[in-house]
Amino acid sequence: MNPSDASATQALQQSYTAARQHADATACVVALHIGAEQSGIAVGTGAAPDMVKRWPLGAERTAREQFRTTPPTPLAMEHAIQIVEDVVMPMRAVIPREALLFSTDAGVREIALLAGEAPAAPQLLSLDAMEHVFDRLSAVVEGSPAAHQGLPESGNFAATLLILREFMHHLQFPYIVVLHAP
Repeated sequence: MNPSDASATQALQQSYTAARQHADATACVVALHIGAEQSGIAVGTGAAPDMVKRWPLGAERTAREQFRTTPPTPLAMEHAIQIVEDVVMPMRAVIPREALLFSTDAGVREIALLAGEAPAAPQLLSLDAMEHVFDRLSAVVEGSPAAHQGLPESGNFAATLLILREFMHHLQFPYIVVLHAP
């Protein structure tokens, strides 16, 4: 296992453990980790996840491979959306509809703050609030200065938001619970 794999596995396990502490004992939780080079989920109802899935799609990797400029061009963003959708869509078959979504990622916490959530944990970031931040990013991609939208001018930020948006949107999570990392 290379260091990136070990780091992603450890982050997923920590996020899953934190999620279990904030969910009912019988609830199915999905811990989402958007890493630098890869992302993944840990899903389950017990102390240990029943399933862990990782994919080669992280914030830095997506920014590096898909966004040649900062901010990305509309065409680059559309292409990145398609790539993320192709990875995310198969998850619909393995995640129960009643599952609760959690993350301990700093990038997801930043998105929650930009959506207006209070900094105290846990934060509850609704799909609608996250979509509003994504709309602001879309305005930046179309030419509005990032500062006017109150967003960071970073490819990693854009990629993190894109991955989160596609995951929540296509898997129909109404919200994500954002916890502080243990």
